[in-house]
Amino acid sequence: MDQTELTRAGQQGAMNLPNLDALWMPFTANRQFKTAPRMLVGARGMHYRSHDGREILDGVAGLWCVNAGHGREEITAAIARQASEMDYAPPFQMGHPAQFEAADLLAKIAPPDLTKVFFTNSGSESVDTALKIALAYHRARGEGTRTLFIGRERGYHGVGFGGISVGGMVANRKVFRGSLLPNVDHLPHTYAPEHQAFSRGQPAWGAHLADDLERIVQLHDASNIAAVIVEPLAGSTGVLAPPKGYLEKLRAICSKHGILLIFDEVITGYGRLGTPFAAQYFNVTPDIITSAKAVNNAAVPLGAVFVREGIYDAVVNGAAEGVVEFFHGYTYSGHPLAAAAAVAAQKLYASEGLLTRVQREGLDMYWENAVHGLRDAPHVKDIRNLGLVAGIELHSHADGVGKRAFQTFLKCFEFGVLVRYTGETIALSPPLIIEQGQIDQLVDTLRRALHTLA
Repeated sequence: MDQTELTRAGQQGAMNLPNLDALWMPFTANRQFKTAPRMLVGARGMHYRSHDGREILDGVAGLWCVNAGHGREEITAAIARQASEMDYAPPFQMGHPAQFEAADLLAKIAPPDLTKVFFTNSGSESVDTALKIALAYHRARGEGTRTLFIGRERGYHGVGFGGISVGGMVANRKVFRGSLLPNVDHLPHTYAPEHQAFSRGQPAWGAHLADDLERIVQLHDASNIAAVIVEPLAGSTGVLAPPKGYLEKLRAICSKHGILLIFDEVITGYGRLGTPFAAQYFNVTPDIITSAKAVNNAAVPLGAVFVREGIYDAVVNGAAEGVVEFFHGYTYSGHPLAAAAAVAAQKLYASEGLLTRVQREGLDMYWENAVHGLRDAPHVKDIRNLGLVAGIELHSHADGVGKRAFQTFLKCFEFGVLVRYTGETIALSPPLIIEQGQIDQLVDTLRRALHTLA
């Protein structure tokens, strides 16, 4: 059964499911899922439609990525138009207009000086690309000994070997440990519940944790360190907002020692905090930004790496004339359909003011008050929020970590709301078009779900 048939069947109500056996699903308990599958067959605005004909409120913007809501006709039309004109163009030694237009639009919303854009296909590829750019930059400047990367505990930077290496999630690292990059160290994570529990926005405690970077610099010597990579707001490890002053300290230490600072904004990019990028929200400008997900409203796989002009100049303009300056890229870098979707999405974001709506309309404050209203709900251990993101951490069930969060996820889906769980945390990040009444529905449903659990 193809997607058209699935969608048609979903419109008509319950449907027969396709054969589930062949597909190996990512980040999914496959056997558990196939015993009781949860199928989505349609989407429009703030809602999905399930295979049994139910309307499901999207509380996670797909996977942190559908910021303008589902089924936006402007984006769909742009993809169809591009597909009818030219389905594919080789990205090596050739170009097509859509990729240049998309890069230009993105450069205009980026923080000052981060105006060079390299296209990838995902957040994982954006991270690996950023790491390679950092190495190429230092080599071009005659500092080729700078090869060490510094990540952070509880950091998530995708599933490439580079991203897993600088990341700090144990489950992502343990199986592949033998093949991770060797020249990597890690900063301590920033979460301390004894000082930060139920913080609203950035916690007041914890800026001093950035000082550990000085210890790492002394251990390895700055002449060997290429870059520090962190998420401004850690999402996949349970929504961890940076302590006040923490990112500013990282920036100052990196500048002091000539180390590049990379912000992984795959989650925070494109309006999630009420500014185009988290760098602008925190008023801390890195040297490189990695992004993906909402760059084109997740309509076609696409990632974008933003690079400071000085880095581009060193690598590109510093090379000999007529040679390939940077031996890196993908078959689908700046794919015509993905680029066309990015152009349409960025124009849509601009026309509806979506990149600043969260702050401009006070949605972040309404959101904060709503999610913290769950403090007295059963099983709630902590609540963390920033912009239009929230993490509700639960006390673990006696049967193991993650069981209660998974049960909550299932109950919410049963009650008509899609949430995400990571470890023992329920993560919420709805499309930026959400209205106050839908925030109330989301939070009320989560409360109702929690009340059903033992």
